[in-house]
Amino acid sequence: MSNLTSFLALLEQGSTGELRLVPGDVPHVLVDGKRHDLASQPIHPRVLLAATSELLSREEMNELPANRPRIVRHEHGDVTYVIEVGRTPSGISLTIRSRGPNARMSSTPPISTRASGAPPDSKTRTPHPKTISDSSINIEHEDQRKGPATGGARAISITTSTGSGRRIDVLLQGMVLTKASDLHLSAENSPVMRVDGEIKFIKQFPTLASSDIAAMIGEIMTPKAAADFEELHDVDFAYELAGTCRFRVNVFQDRNGVGAVLRHIPMDPLTVEQIGLPKACIDLCNLHQGLVVVTGPTGSGKSTTLAAMVDRMNKTRSDHIITIEQPIEFVHRNNKCLVNQRDVGQHTRSFKSALRAALREDPDIVLVGEMRDLETITMAVEAAETGHLVLGILHTQTAVSTVDRMIDQFPADRRVQIRTMLSESLQGVVAQVLCKKISGGRAAAHEILLGTPEIAALIRDAKTSRIQSVMQASTAQGMATMNDSLFALVQENQIEPREAWLKSTDKSGLLDMFKAANLSTLP
Repeated sequence: MSNLTSFLALLEQGSTGELRLVPGDVPHVLVDGKRHDLASQPIHPRVLLAATSELLSREEMNELPANRPRIVRHEHGDVTYVIEVGRTPSGISLTIRSRGPNARMSSTPPISTRASGAPPDSKTRTPHPKTISDSSINIEHEDQRKGPATGGARAISITTSTGSGRRIDVLLQGMVLTKASDLHLSAENSPVMRVDGEIKFIKQFPTLASSDIAAMIGEIMTPKAAADFEELHDVDFAYELAGTCRFRVNVFQDRNGVGAVLRHIPMDPLTVEQIGLPKACIDLCNLHQGLVVVTGPTGSGKSTTLAAMVDRMNKTRSDHIITIEQPIEFVHRNNKCLVNQRDVGQHTRSFKSALRAALREDPDIVLVGEMRDLETITMAVEAAETGHLVLGILHTQTAVSTVDRMIDQFPADRRVQIRTMLSESLQGVVAQVLCKKISGGRAAAHEILLGTPEIAALIRDAKTSRIQSVMQASTAQGMATMNDSLFALVQENQIEPREAWLKSTDKSGLLDMFKAANLSTLP
C-alpha cells in the first residue's frame, strides 16, 4: 500500500472531518473543530514527501511556495479527495478532506462555482474524451480557406505533465512551452492556440463538447465569475498556473455552447528594454503629472507596454501606484513604490467608481485599464490636471484618432472645454501594432505623439488634422509616425515589407517610402 493510500485510509478511519498531516506531529483529524489523534508516533518528513510525490511532480514540489498551499484533487476508488499541499519549515504538510462518491454531470451542465485554485466540485465533473495528465500535444496549422496544410505547414510537438488534477493545466503548460499567446476552447472543435499571431490547431486532441469546456473552466473559475457568467453569458477573470504564469480568461456562450479564450500573461512584467520600447516612451515614465494613453487594436500588446512602464516606475521612483483593471493581468510587487491593484467586478464596481475612489487614496500614478466611457475619460483628464500621472488604454488605431475619439465622446456643447483640458493635460499617446518577425516571434511598431506646445495648440484650436504633419517634422523630439516605425523595422531586416504594408494605416505613403529607398516592391 502506498503512503498516500495509507493516509486516505486513516481519514476513513477517523470518520468525517479533515485529516492533518504535519511533519513532527501525530496524524489527527479535526471534527467540528475538535482534534482527534489517530496515532501515537509523529510523522517523518520523508513519509510525507513520498506521499506528495504521488500527487505532484518533483518540479512542482520544488516550486511549492511557502505559506500558500496548493490544492490537488485526487480520486481513489469511488471517492474524491481534496488535498492541500503546503510547505512548512520542517517539510511538506498535507490536509486531506473527503468529498464523497464521484458523480457525473448532465449533458448540459452549468459551470461550477468555486474559488480560483480551489478543488473542483465532483458534482460538476464530466468524463473527458481523453485523459489529460501526461499528454503529447501536436499543434498543426490548417488554413481554413485552402483546406488542410501540406508539407510546408509547421507542426509543433510538446510534452507536458501536471499533477494538479485540473485538466486545463496541460493545455496551459503547452501554451507556455510553445510561446503561444492565446488558447481558444470552442464547443465542437479541438483546442486552438495562437502562436506568433497565427492560429494553430491541435489536431490529435479530441473535439470538445460544451460540457467538456464547462467542466474544465469550472475547475478554475471564481464563484463571482461563475455567478456573472450565469447571468450575463460572458465574463472575464484571471487564473494563475502553479506560480509560473497568469492567464486572462474570457468565458462566453455562442451557438454551440460554452467557449473560452485564455491569454498568457507572464508572472513578472517584461522590462522596457526587453520589449524594445523607444526612448521617447521610456521618458514618459519620468513624468509626475499628465495623461499618457497607450492605444492599438486588440492583441497589440498594450497591456504589456503599460506593465513595462509601471515596472520601470516601480524600480526608479518612490510613489504610490494604483492600477484599475478588469481583470488584473500583470502582478506588480512593491519595489520602491507602493502598488495597489484593483480588479473591476471583484474589488470595485466599475472603472469610473474606482477612479473616483482612487483620487481619495493619495495616489501619485493611476493606471486605468479601460477608458471606455465619457465619465471615465472625464475623470482621467481631471485627475491628470490636478497633479496626478494617469496611464490609460484606448482601442484606437492611431495617435490622431485617439485624440479625436476622446473629444468626440463629449456632447457638442462641452467639446471646447475638453479640448482645452486635453491640450493642457495630454503628455503622450503611444499607438502600437505587433508584426511577425522574419526570425520568428513578433516585433512592436510604435507611433508616438508627445504633448509639445505645438501639439497642444492644435488640440485646443480644433486642428487635429494637422497633427500628423507635425509628428513627421518632430522626429528629433522623439515623435514618430507608424510608417516611420514600420519602415525602420523593414530596414533593420526584422520584418518583411509586405508585413509592414499589411499593418500600416497609410499604405500608399508606406509604398512611397519603399520606392524612395529602392526596397523591393510588394508582390
